[in-house]
Amino acid sequence: MPNRFQRFLQEVTQKSSPDQRQAHVNAFLRENTFPLIEGNLVTFVYSGVGVERVAVNLDIIDRDPPFLPMTQLADTTLWYVQHRFKSDDLLDYLLVVDDPMTPLKDERNLLARINRYWRVDPRNPLKMQTAQMDVSVLRMPKARPFPQWSSFGDVPRGKIYEHEFSSAQMNFRDRKLWVYTPPTYEADPDREYPLLILFDGQWMIGGLEVPAIADALIKHQRLEPILIAMLQSGTQANRVAEFVSNDKHYAAILTELLPFLQGQYRVDATNLGLGGVDIGAIAAAHAALKNPAVFSHLIMLSPPLGRGKAQEKLLEYANRFENARVLPRRIFQSVGRYESLTRYYKPNLALGLILQRREVQRGDIDHEFIELGSGHGLVAFKSALPEALAHTFPANMPTG
Repeated sequence: MPNRFQRFLQEVTQKSSPDQRQAHVNAFLRENTFPLIEGNLVTFVYSGVGVERVAVNLDIIDRDPPFLPMTQLADTTLWYVQHRFKSDDLLDYLLVVDDPMTPLKDERNLLARINRYWRVDPRNPLKMQTAQMDVSVLRMPKARPFPQWSSFGDVPRGKIYEHEFSSAQMNFRDRKLWVYTPPTYEADPDREYPLLILFDGQWMIGGLEVPAIADALIKHQRLEPILIAMLQSGTQANRVAEFVSNDKHYAAILTELLPFLQGQYRVDATNLGLGGVDIGAIAAAHAALKNPAVFSHLIMLSPPLGRGKAQEKLLEYANRFENARVLPRRIFQSVGRYESLTRYYKPNLALGLILQRREVQRGDIDHEFIELGSGHGLVAFKSALPEALAHTFPANMPTG
């Protein structure tokens, strides 16, 4: 039986004139939401005049460029393409209009090309907003929720304080440090709070909406009230050197950042955690493995544990976790099924099995692992963060 879009195509072909065809297209666009999801089949559309080429940019497409080319419906302004997805997929995408369609690996100025030809889907209200660029989001029916957390009403809000932080250990000055205090912080001046330190703070405070997620989880008693410190990272070019197995970075956290936070806020020094995404998750893991007695909570979102840049050090992490005498008590780990097989997906599955086996056999850790129907990016990280926070610092968690 034809689906809705196929029936629409059949109806259009029966129209006797271009004006009638375009009128039928306009009515169909008004009456439906897009992308059009029918079971596992998704239809992407674009409508524009004077357009020569249109495609959908999806990083799960295994070719260069990773585009799904669209077809123009004759005698109309409508372009379309259909693709099947899994029922729990949550993916970011962009529409590509009049792009040269040449391989990205040969592009000398990719940023200029993106700015000129790539754009969000104007018919899809679901998007991820970041300082760099916005992306549209495809959310299949069984995918994790992807709300705009800051738009929720009737949620008590914590406060965010901005500091400048310098490190002699890491030889940097005046990086931004954002600190979130929970809604209950000022009402109880004698109470000390657990502390979670997150790396790549510019993402955490921005598109990933960590403070707004924490507010909602605290309201619904899924997250205990905690302090969250979000430290700005260096340049993209310096992230690997700063974050991968760097003892100076660990020392900066332990001997500089932690004392600074303890001097400014009421920190429960017995209840500390670390977390990050991508290479930032490796920095968190390194520090937690160095000192699990201090850092008893760990969040790792898509850590690169396999082949690629700095692979000699990254490949050591599975053994470090497996052979550690003591590990952080509560560990959260996630990976996307569409991430690179050898750098992310398979190594994370392997580490997940190691930690799950330890949880069963020794019972000294509480480990949660989730596989996301996503690729490698902020959309995936944002969708995992509510579960990550709720697992590592659950409300009403027993002490001792």
